Amino acid sequence: MTKMQVTVKDVKYVDPTDIGTTNEPTLGQFVVLTLTIKNVGSKPGDFAGYGLITWEDANTAAQDATTLETVDGPELDTTYKPGQSVTGSLVLDVGAKGGTLDYQGGTFTVELPSS
Repeated sequence: MTKMQVTVKDVKYVDPTDIGTTNEPTLGQFVVLTLTIKNVGSKPGDFAGYGLITWEDANTAAQDATTLETVDGPELDTTYKPGQSVTGSLVLDVGAKGGTLDYQGGTFTVELPSS
């Protein structure tokens, strides 16, 4: 059985210059989400974030939050053998501080801080 464990390590709102880009966020605010992904099952499992994470809040319907922006560190998108884990970061584009991130329609969610 494939079973993945996701642990949120850090959430940090950043400006484009903080992540070394001149691109502006489309929705309004970049956030760096640091996660540990671990395969706690008995079969290999995949994690891929691009196009599979949405952001929404009380006033805004779900929007694609994924970006092609990166920060230094390990790549989370890979196949994990049983027992393997990686801690790395995703740069996401959210409409505002706060709200909820959702991976693949409820596989896991993250409540973002409002400040």
